[in-house]
Amino acid sequence: MVEEVLEVLEGAREGVILDGTLGGGGHAKAMLGRWPRCRILGVDRDPEAVREARRRLEPFAERVRILEMRFDKAVDDARMRNEVLKGAFLDLGVSSWQLDADHRGFAFRETLPLDMRMGGEGDGMTAADLLNQAEEAELARVFQEYGEEPRARRLAREVTRRRRSRPFRTSDDLVAVLGAVLRRSPSAREKARVFQSLRIAVNQELSVLGHTLPRLRDLLRPGGVLAVIAYHSLEDRLVKDSFREWSRDCVCPPGLPVCACRGVALGAPLFRGPRRPAPPEVARNPRARSALLRAWRKAE
Repeated sequence: MVEEVLEVLEGAREGVILDGTLGGGGHAKAMLGRWPRCRILGVDRDPEAVREARRRLEPFAERVRILEMRFDKAVDDARMRNEVLKGAFLDLGVSSWQLDADHRGFAFRETLPLDMRMGGEGDGMTAADLLNQAEEAELARVFQEYGEEPRARRLAREVTRRRRSRPFRTSDDLVAVLGAVLRRSPSAREKARVFQSLRIAVNQELSVLGHTLPRLRDLLRPGGVLAVIAYHSLEDRLVKDSFREWSRDCVCPPGLPVCACRGVALGAPLFRGPRRPAPPEVARNPRARSALLRAWRKAE
């Protein structure tokens, strides 16, 4: 959704734009190429992505600064204090190249390691660590809340039973548990749901996003725009609810006799509902089909 992102961030074309999920630098390169007076502050926790972004953005090096860290850490970093953002962009979830890199262990293809760390080696616990160490109740919560898995308790019980004799190491181990619970071969959608839940838990994706959104709002200059692409309902719901709350005049609890809150909207969405990728893009890249773009403009 490169063109859609550039459309909503058009007003930031002569200022500083935070790309909080730099990845390989695709969106950043498009902004820098289209807008010769913009500057990009790029953030990514993945050292492999940062290396690729530096290579890809080398022709624009004078207008790019890259920080290797999680985006929730970046918004609190001292290097952000003097930045006045005209735009901010988050492209959430896991990238296609991460899914395709076998050593990263994000996919459910056969014999892949159960890793799933967006920051790579050394960035906290792996998915295997979580499966082998978490209490049964915690695993059930992860499968239910982050994967909306209807068999979450049975799945957690089977995980804890099996790990007593053999620790989880590969994608095959987890798929086998899901198959045992279902008593049949799981579908791709069913496997994706369970693997997604572990990835979200390993990377603390929802808590990181929840911390970052209001900080980005506060870092935007008046009239600045925050754009977010989400890929599943949990992320999108958090973004949607944040934009809705910021756009209300009054956020006092019902029944309060006198308004005691801010009493004014902090801004407004640029459009109703999410925008989706155009059919030609989905035809070229089927993984784009779940993308949901929302954008919000801070009040002047």
